[in-house]
Parts: sequence; structure tokens; C-alpha cells
Amino acid sequence: MSSDTTAPRIVVTGLGTINAHGVGVDKLWEGVLSGTSGIRKIESFDVSELTSKVGAEVHDFEVSDFMDVKEARRNDRFTHFAVASSRLAIQDAGIQLDSLDPERFGVFVGSGIGGLQTIHDQTARMIERGPRKVSPFMIPSLIGNIASGVVAIELGAKGPNFGIVSACSSATHSIGEAFNTIRNGHADIMIAGGSEAAVCQLGYAGFCSMKAMSTNFNDTPETASRPFEKNRDGFVMGEGAGLLILERLEHAQARGAKIYCELAAYDSSCDAYHITSPDPAGQALSKSFKSVVSASGLKPEDIDYINAHGTSTPYNDKFETLAIKDAFGSHANNLLISSTKSMTGHLLGAAGGIESAICAKVIQEGKVPPTINHFEPDPDCDLNYVPNTSVESQVKVAICNNSGFGGHNAVLLFQAIDE
Repeated sequence: MSSDTTAPRIVVTGLGTINAHGVGVDKLWEGVLSGTSGIRKIESFDVSELTSKVGAEVHDFEVSDFMDVKEARRNDRFTHFAVASSRLAIQDAGIQLDSLDPERFGVFVGSGIGGLQTIHDQTARMIERGPRKVSPFMIPSLIGNIASGVVAIELGAKGPNFGIVSACSSATHSIGEAFNTIRNGHADIMIAGGSEAAVCQLGYAGFCSMKAMSTNFNDTPETASRPFEKNRDGFVMGEGAGLLILERLEHAQARGAKIYCELAAYDSSCDAYHITSPDPAGQALSKSFKSVVSASGLKPEDIDYINAHGTSTPYNDKFETLAIKDAFGSHANNLLISSTKSMTGHLLGAAGGIESAICAKVIQEGKVPPTINHFEPDPDCDLNYVPNTSVESQVKVAICNNSGFGGHNAVLLFQAIDE
């Protein structure tokens, strides 16, 4: 529980996810707990001229199950994922929308890139058919805040609402800022997280040109994402969304809600070092780890599990390991750490959404998912990354951390609820 005994306590009561493992948090949890990779050869576009040919695509998703077809046509796929995940989270939380005060019900859905497929398609249309043929829905479809806006429209949420853009920290920042919004008295209930649909030819072209993506495992895609492993060579992109229902504890208790866990602390920081590379010393991330532990009234040795950013890039995994060691000292060797990106791919601005959902499930279920594809240890990454096989452990305190281009860091601390 937070060390500030006067502040409202914030709990997680609903989870909604779309990812390569399927629709809904149960599919996600089943996939990551079993150590199953959702990464395959790309099927949705031509990768013949691209150096990276694998990804964690979403299959078997019908937007018409969650959204009016006419409205769906006016929106990008990242908004489809957000609306679907919001409805799944509401259902999971057992919320009757007409029972909520709409002005105390808010939405923060972040996205690192927004409607990239829309940009690709409408640019091609303009080149081929002229500027007058560009869709009037292009601009509202591509802007990064629109998922948050459309979710609010679909659910009737009239409280605080915006979309955070902080690259791969977007969802984590969104959840953290929703936490602050409730603590500051501006809402009783928030939907928060992120959505991303950058698995498209333009997205791959850009990241491949940066040499950021894995290229050595195109023939064995399930092994391509290998965080903290010696032979890692870049990230593997995934797509989807992850949204959490956050509520003031008293609000959740009054309606008899099931509670996954408490969100006890949040911190954000910036490396102020480089536009794409993390700080080699990891000082800002370390500071954020220390801040959430302190703000929650805990000690470093009270932390059981970290769902790490773990992108499978050479620099991130090494420097993140250093930050964990700096923040937790000798206790770093006792931590259970996993990067579920080894199975879901990297969902960019949505990563922290599904990874926070996984933290909630870890606390609820007492089981920790693995980091798969951990074949050969890296001397620079020498902590316990729960290699290859899940473990049973009664996790009372879990941390989710994410970092993004621009040097953004965001850290959340979840703990078992003590009512």
C-alpha cells in the first residue's frame, strides 16, 4: 500500500487485451504461461524486399464483434484494437455502463505511432489518384489521440481523456497518469493502456532501415525474439492493445467488484541522452525503480517480480540489467524477471498495457511466465530471467517498466490487495 495513507487507493478490476495469442486476457495468459511464441512469418503484406520478415500479427479478430461496421471503416486498425480491448476490460470488470457517473469515468489510451496503415494507404491513394481522392477520414483516423476519443464515444465516458505519445512507454505512461488522475480526485474509474497497429509495410521499412529489428531468424520466427540472450539481434514487432480498468478502491468495493491487485506507485523519467539509444548507465530508469519502491512504502527486498522492457536488442537488455542492479543492489539476484516480448513481440506503444495485464495475472495466479529462447546466457545479462519455463511463485509485488525512443521511462508497481 502507498506510504501516503491519505491518498485514495487504486485497484485493477478489469483487463482487456488483443495480441498474437488471441482475443482476451485468458488467451494472452495461456500463451505466455505455456511459453508459446506468437511470432510467425509475416502474412499480411509483402516482405520480400525487407530484411526482417517475422512478426506477431493478430489473427482471428473481427472488429464487427465490438464495433459498428460503418464506424469501423472510418477508423484505423489501432482504434479497432482499442475499442475491442475496452469492451473486453469492461466485461471482465463486470461493469454496467449505465450505472457509472459518466463525468467521473475517463479514458487514457496511448499509442506510439497511431494510424500508420492509414498514412500508408492514403499516401498511396494520393500518388495514384490525386489529392482529391484522399479520404476525409484520413486525419481523424491517423492521429494518435483518436483511439482514446473513440473509446470514450463508444462507452459514454465524459471524464478526463487524452492520448499519450511516448513511443514504447505510451501505455505505461497512460496507466500511470490514470492512476494520478484518480488519486487527485478527478475520476473514480479510468480505462487506461495502449494500442498499436504498426505491423505494416511502412512500419517495417522504417524500422528495418534503422537496423532495429531482428533479421537473423527469419527461417525460425518463433526463436527471433530472445531478450537477454547472447545472440539477440533486434526486436520483433507485434500488434494489439492492452487496457486496464483502474478504480478507486471504495468505488470498486461498493459495486462488489473482483480485484486483481492494487496499483500502488508510478514514476516517469527521461534519460536525456539520445533519440534512440538508452543511457548506458541506466541512471534515469534506476531512479524510477527506486522512486516507485519508496512511494509504495516498501523496501527493495519486498519486490518479487519485474516484467522487464526486454526488447531483445543488444543495448536495451544490457543497460536495463545494469539499471535493475543499480536500483535493487544485491536483491537483484533474487528477483524473478521476465520479458514476455519473447512471446508477444514488441507492441511498441501498447507494450506496457499487455505487460501490466500480465503483472496483474501473475499476482492473482501465483505463476510467473518465462523469457523464452534463452539458449545461451549473455555475461552482461546475468540475472534470473525465468529462462524458457514458467515457475510457480507467490508474487505479492510486481513491477512493469517500459522505455521508449526519446529516452522516456515509465515504471508501475502493482501489489496484492490488502483490504
